[in-house]
Amino acid sequence: MNVFASMDVASIQAGLAAKEFSAREVAEASLARVAAADEKVHAFLETTEELALRAAARVDEAIAQGNLMAAGALAGVPVAFKDNMNLEGTHTTCSSRMLENYVSPYTATCVARIIDAGGIPVGKTNMDEFAFGSSTETSAFGCTSNPWDLGRVPGGSSGGSAAAVAAGECTISLGSDTGGSIRQPASFCGVVGVKPTYGTVSRYGVVAFGSSLDQVGPFSRSVRDAALAMNALSGRDALDCTSQNVTCDFTANLDEGVRGMRIGVVREFMEAKGLQPEVKAKVEEAIAKLEEMGAEIVEVELPNAHAAISAYYVLGPCEAFSNLARFDSVRYGYCDPGHKDLGGQYEASRAKGFGAEARRRIMLGSYLLSSGVYEKYYYPAQQVRTLITKDYTEAFEKVSCIIAPAAPRTAFKFGEISEPAEMYLSDMYTISINIAGNGGMSMPVGLGADTGLPVGTQLIAPPFKDENMLRVAAALESVYGCAPVAPAFADGKVGE
Repeated sequence: MNVFASMDVASIQAGLAAKEFSAREVAEASLARVAAADEKVHAFLETTEELALRAAARVDEAIAQGNLMAAGALAGVPVAFKDNMNLEGTHTTCSSRMLENYVSPYTATCVARIIDAGGIPVGKTNMDEFAFGSSTETSAFGCTSNPWDLGRVPGGSSGGSAAAVAAGECTISLGSDTGGSIRQPASFCGVVGVKPTYGTVSRYGVVAFGSSLDQVGPFSRSVRDAALAMNALSGRDALDCTSQNVTCDFTANLDEGVRGMRIGVVREFMEAKGLQPEVKAKVEEAIAKLEEMGAEIVEVELPNAHAAISAYYVLGPCEAFSNLARFDSVRYGYCDPGHKDLGGQYEASRAKGFGAEARRRIMLGSYLLSSGVYEKYYYPAQQVRTLITKDYTEAFEKVSCIIAPAAPRTAFKFGEISEPAEMYLSDMYTISINIAGNGGMSMPVGLGADTGLPVGTQLIAPPFKDENMLRVAAALESVYGCAPVAPAFADGKVGE
């Protein structure tokens, strides 16, 4: 039995400090857990045994010298990384045939900061190809299963990262969120998932999807673990001009409760078509719990939020088209052999290297940026972005946090949603936050009455006030408890 599968950061470090076990034992147990459980889950594309043992040795050396915390705030903690984050010497595939054989020559800042904080890197996790998707079904290397029901999706695009935490394969994982790709899979897999304010975490070394929308954040099974990861991740990086000098201690106010806080509810979100009754009921229950704990619930309006999906599916594909132009089969990436001219090589390599959803978004972005179309769609989408940002600014003049659903439904079955437009609606509650740049997170609030599957409620913070949503999440956690390992993987089981 793997005793570390359900441990949080504090428990691991208490055991290390008491010399009940070593960091090497934690690393070896985590890698063994991945080897056993991942036959069912397929959360990982690659494990990094050598790097894990090397990191564990540094932690054990610090313990031997009597100073565990010198190894970092995440010393001895198993961590996994979404496979769009570069880690030197590992494959960074973005779950695409285009990058199947690409080996990272450098390490992303977010990855380096976790390892510098003492995290033990156990591997790279599966995702929707180039982060284009909401189910991890578009991965070129196979789907990831939801640990709560192996016949259902884990969400996406960071489905592998969410599933790895839910199955107890690691304590913390990193994902990226462009339109909901941390919060929606966190909701589906019943874990905590944090999308920080844009600029809080460096994007350097993360393969770009939408450069004005992407943000890296952690998954965990407790709010405190997520806050500790945020402490390690946040701050200015000279290699990313969009990063900001965030020096907040995200753990500082977790125990303050919500008494006296004004928390906003958006009526349009709660009455939206497509919101499952079991999800609505759990979010309403969470709102009632906050009110019982002394929060003041205030109705706020986001009059332009209904236009967020339309604006996003203009802005996102345009930025994706620009970012994916670099994959030209010349310097790196899949190169189709046997072509006599460069144009033919480009066309064949990109057609075969990219999957269907990637090609769809590239073509859509190409069209939207073409002459005569740009003015009709792209410019108005930017105007809508300004209006949505203004709406959030005005709402946060009244409240310090907003609560809403994280996803309109619980996890769906593989193949259940085949229409792209219907799949895009999976992010109907999350996209507006990326457009405005605010922080948002998903907090598990129990299981749906109909499906018995996890439900997450979304907490939204003002820009660079992410500690507000973590404080509210911690208050909810005092009622609902920390997220458990999925039952089929708890108590040493591996999905039997």
